[in-house]
Amino acid sequence: VLLMQSGGGLVQPGGSLRLSCVVSGVNFSRVALSWARQSSGTGKGLEWVGGIYTNGTTRYPASVEGRFTVSRDNTQNTVYLQMNNLKPEDTAVYYCAIGLIIPDPGYEVKYDYRGRGTQVTVSS
Repeated sequence: VLLMQSGGGLVQPGGSLRLSCVVSGVNFSRVALSWARQSSGTGKGLEWVGGIYTNGTTRYPASVEGRFTVSRDNTQNTVYLQMNNLKPEDTAVYYCAIGLIIPDPGYEVKYDYRGRGTQVTVSS
């Protein structure tokens, strides 16, 4: 199983970024997918920021609802994370992952398979 991420970088507050993740080694159309992030220096684990089920239904935590959008293209085995109105507190390393479990607020998530991560920095 391989998850290859792209996108990320530096953006000003209020800006937008789109992350992509190409998945191989699984039957892509039959797996739910998630995005999670980890902020450096906080000592916290992975924070779930959204996910998409096989039928295209999406779920988000309150912290990103209305700003982040997860989508998938089953023809390209790719999952996307569109991030709008970015805030400095969104700065983190973002990971795509296989699976979708919605944690209780404040709880970290773990995945058997995830990408290597991509840095997103929101700063003026």
